[in-house]
Amino acid sequence: MLQLVLAVSVVVVAVVVHGSLGLRWWWRARLRRGILALVAGLDLEPYHAAALEYEETPAAAAELMLDGYLDIDGEGVALLTEAGRDPGRTPVEAIPAALLEALRRHDPEPVSIGWIDRRDEEYQSRCLAYREERDALLPGIPRMPAWDGRQPWACCSCVGFVLLGFFWLLVAEMLVIAPPHGLREWAAAVVAAVGLAALAFRPAAGRAVRARTECGDVFRDRLRATTHPAIEALDEEQRQHVRTSADDHGRWRGLDRFVPDEDEDEDDDAYEDDEDEWWGWVDAYHYRAADHEDDPDTA
Repeated sequence: MLQLVLAVSVVVVAVVVHGSLGLRWWWRARLRRGILALVAGLDLEPYHAAALEYEETPAAAAELMLDGYLDIDGEGVALLTEAGRDPGRTPVEAIPAALLEALRRHDPEPVSIGWIDRRDEEYQSRCLAYREERDALLPGIPRMPAWDGRQPWACCSCVGFVLLGFFWLLVAEMLVIAPPHGLREWAAAVVAAVGLAALAFRPAAGRAVRARTECGDVFRDRLRATTHPAIEALDEEQRQHVRTSADDHGRWRGLDRFVPDEDEDEDDDAYEDDEDEWWGWVDAYHYRAADHEDDPDTA
């Protein structure tokens, strides 16, 4: 009779435990499908997608190069063309227009687009305003709940696992100390043992449910897989020049904005004696002189 009671108890507990796990699987799978469908249906503007990955400045520079407003050499120096200096010509998109205005403020001095992205406050404010405007149009994307032990229900789960472990040990001990007699008791004992085995696999089943229903950050994955059309339209050499200029946050700053790096020696006498510290002035003069030689009015 004891084995029958144990078998019924174990079956009821196993149904409750694995039934709740099945409901959790169904809920997480439904949430995962909803997240994937929502992200797949988002209509992101190319510059908004680039801005979410902090790639809007290289994308804008690529578009300016394609439209003939800008040239970037192998050292990352961004110099305006005649079309770029024409105040009557402005790109339609907000980010390229803001970058072109920033370049015009520094023209004819050599400057990198990375320096503008990091140091030009007006350009930064316009990019931030654009991103905030576009972010406000994004729908709320739900996230798959993650187990980190800080949620209130996490304590309830821990208590449940403790009670389940105590129940498992109690039933196992009673099956051992009370051997069955007769076919009915043996059948009940086997059912109870199978139920205990099913309960023992509950943690592994929970991990499997989490692994099979996890979708990660699909929105971020979509952004990483997206390349701005202007960058794709560049050839490999132009793309490398844009990347060099975008990664250069301090070298090309313009003659009127040359600032030594913080880790360099701040001794004024040392700067006067060390010619290598003044290469920024020399290169800036070189590009300025080249501009004057090309200017027919100066000649």
